[in-house]
Formats: sequence, structure tokens, C-alpha cells
Amino acid sequence: MWEYGRDLLGLLAPKSGERILDVGCGTGQLTAEIAQAGATTVGVDQSASMIAQARGNFPSLQFEVQDVCGLPYHEEFDAVFSNAVLHWVKRAEEAAAAMSRALKPGGRLVLEMGGFGNNREMLKALSEALGSEAEYPWYYPSIGEYTALLERHQLEPVFATLFDRPTKLEGGAKGLAKWFTMFGGKLTPKLQQPDFMAQVEAFAAPNLLRDGIWFADYRRLRVVARKLVG
Repeated sequence: MWEYGRDLLGLLAPKSGERILDVGCGTGQLTAEIAQAGATTVGVDQSASMIAQARGNFPSLQFEVQDVCGLPYHEEFDAVFSNAVLHWVKRAEEAAAAMSRALKPGGRLVLEMGGFGNNREMLKALSEALGSEAEYPWYYPSIGEYTALLERHQLEPVFATLFDRPTKLEGGAKGLAKWFTMFGGKLTPKLQQPDFMAQVEAFAAPNLLRDGIWFADYRRLRVVARKLVG
């Protein structure tokens, strides 16, 4: 997913001498691109294995195992950046508060995450196969919901957009099954059953299968906000 975050760096516009926190840095590729602009970076991720890979990939950069809801920083950063991570954080108020605390007054938050309606057709197909709604581990807010949340934590939104980004899934005819294995493993153990997955595919195919290739119906929420001064 980091490759899709490259154009988000244009909104961040990192500058030499800035100190920038990358929340949910994964294996560090975007952190490294931010550092190439001359910024001092700190990459954090809850996954120790991701941080180990990031340190191996970019040994000259700083990476730490941290939960976004418990960031230990206080007004240390000119910018906080996050790509394709915050929809995994259902404690959204705590995450916003922690990111706000990490920013200097006047600092900026630049993020992209799954937004309202993300994976609607994929999850609808799962629910139809189950015959009921599954409990999802994701947080997909609307523009209004998320910008209001940021405002409660001294973060003033200056740009927000919600847009469709249909995304080709790797794996050809097995692409949808691989996606559910990778990202939806906890939704229901039935996804491990080939017959059940075939039902999910049958429900999803009219909207998501094109010429034998599966597409995820992603919708992304992109926001830029400023930390209020005073």
C-alpha cells in the first residue's frame, strides 16, 4: 500500500530541517522518501516485525515500535504523516489526541485512510454469504465525522476529500480470496472453507470481477489539518 501513498507526499511537502513523524510506517519506504527531502524522520508502527524490516531496509533512520494511541511525544514534530493505517485504529479519539500532542502549534497532519463506504461491495458479499452482518475490525469514517473528531483535538482541517480508488488485487482468480485471507482473517473462520469462499466470490463477482481479475472497491479519505496555536 505504500506505493499508493506516494502522491500523498505532495500534500505533505516535507522541507529540509523539519522533524516529521510517520505513523504506521510499515517497512519504511515512505519514511525514507520523506527523509530524502532533508527532514529528520521518526517512523513508528505497532508491528515489531515491520519495524525490524524498516530498520533493516534503512539503518540510518529512526524507527520505533509504538501504538499510535500511546505516542509519547509532546509538541516535537512539524508534521505528522500517516498512510493507509488509521482505519485499523478503532480508538480514533485516542489516536487523534496523541497525534495532536505530538505536533508543534501550527504543525500539520497529513493522512490517508479508508473512508466511508470503503470495501462496501466486498463486505456486502461476505454478509450475503453469512446471512448476517460480520463484526468488522475497521473504522471507515465520513468526511464530516472525521473532521469533527480532529477539531475536538485542536486540529483544524484545511483540506478533506473522499474518493473512489478501485484497486486491482494480486492473484488473478484467487485475488479476492487472498485479500480476505490477508486482511479479513478474523471476520469469520468460514473464510478458510473453500465452499464458503466460493459463495462470497459468487455474490461479489457482478460488481468486482472484471475479465477474470478481482478489484477491491476502495474509498479513501484524505485530510490535511493544522494544529491550532494557543
